[in-house]
Amino acid sequence: MALKITVIGTGYLGATHAAAMAELGFEVLALDVVPEKIEMLRRGEVPMFEPGLEELLRKHVAGIEGSTERLRFTMDWAEIGAFGDVHFVCVNTPQRHGEYACDMSYVDSAFASLAPHLHNAALVVGKSTVPVGSADRLAAYLAEHAPAGEGAELAWNPEFLREGFAVNDTLHPDRLVVGVRSERAEKLLREVYAAPIAEGSPFVVTDFPTAELVKTSANSFLATKISFINAMAEVCEAAGGDVAKLAEAIGYDDRIGKKFLRAGIGFGGGCLPKDIRAFMARAGELGADQALTFLREIDSINMRQRGQMVELTRQALGGGPFLGKRVAVLGATFKPDSDDVRDSPALNVAGQIHLQGGQVTVYDPKGMTNARRLFPTLGYADSAVEAVRGADVVLHLTEWREFRELDPAALGEVAATRLVLDGRNALDPSLWRAAGWTYRAMGRPTA
Repeated sequence: MALKITVIGTGYLGATHAAAMAELGFEVLALDVVPEKIEMLRRGEVPMFEPGLEELLRKHVAGIEGSTERLRFTMDWAEIGAFGDVHFVCVNTPQRHGEYACDMSYVDSAFASLAPHLHNAALVVGKSTVPVGSADRLAAYLAEHAPAGEGAELAWNPEFLREGFAVNDTLHPDRLVVGVRSERAEKLLREVYAAPIAEGSPFVVTDFPTAELVKTSANSFLATKISFINAMAEVCEAAGGDVAKLAEAIGYDDRIGKKFLRAGIGFGGGCLPKDIRAFMARAGELGADQALTFLREIDSINMRQRGQMVELTRQALGGGPFLGKRVAVLGATFKPDSDDVRDSPALNVAGQIHLQGGQVTVYDPKGMTNARRLFPTLGYADSAVEAVRGADVVLHLTEWREFRELDPAALGEVAATRLVLDGRNALDPSLWRAAGWTYRAMGRPTA
């Protein structure tokens, strides 16, 4: 008999996972505790922008004409418990307020709500990013509180989704990692992921602690690589070097590689910053804090980039105060192909300049609604051209394709001054200069 899947939490991770499980042929029941979110999803609408997700959702949601009807949504824990053979827990683990540590309250609440309804043998699969050691505790909780007792097993299966590529990353993962304690749990997860395994996705079987450490280790490595090239950008600024050429040269070394070596205003979003901070906090609790002290400097380099972009803008405008200066900001999201503005370096820079008296106007292809909610006092425009109209300087802060394809000559017609600062080292300097612009990028003082 075919496995039945439940997904608990329908945010970015959960909504994507639920739609992907339906696409792989399973009957899926997804739960959330927010009624408005459930109503949206039942209409085939997603509460965030993610390329391809809404189309995939509408292909499978029950009640939509022409759908497979494999995917339904509920707020009833008893229905979830009775329905599922495999329960995926996909709830958020934000940074705890005022601390570096991870807030486990949503995960703990999900397990507390689910456990009493597990009357039959079932596998509960954690996908949330949690502090190492959490799975041991949660497995014991399930065994004690589920009516099925030890028949309610736990596995840990970290997610590796990249915003903007989440659908493809779920259906065609570059690796699958499962922390299990029994052959039964491994067998069930091999059945769930049979299609990607058949395509060649590596299937790595580990213990609980290793599975929990994979996501935070991967994010820490990426954060280190990004902050390394940004530190080199600081040195290039001081020495008169060109960080883009430096990155190209070291990127040819296959031990290093080219990816994540574009210097700029740093990383943000809902994962990397909070994950490396939670990792440091957990290492401290385990008595291994010295092993991760380098992450504190990684975090510091990353946050420093934002202030350096503000100073670069100030110097480009003559070195005085921002009062009365008109600043156009292209980009509000923390990365392209997303509407996510959580801990966005672009919005942080825009906000700092605004607080120092600059007249800031922001444009982003997908992040305007969320940006307005977070920074209501900034100015917003409906297009890049409108944002740039009358601007003394243009800041390129999120590397959307739309911005790379702008016509610098047309923008020059509406700008007060043809001055562009590339905070992502992603624009073509020769194109902009040919259109009469002064082009400046971080870590490239003479380029």
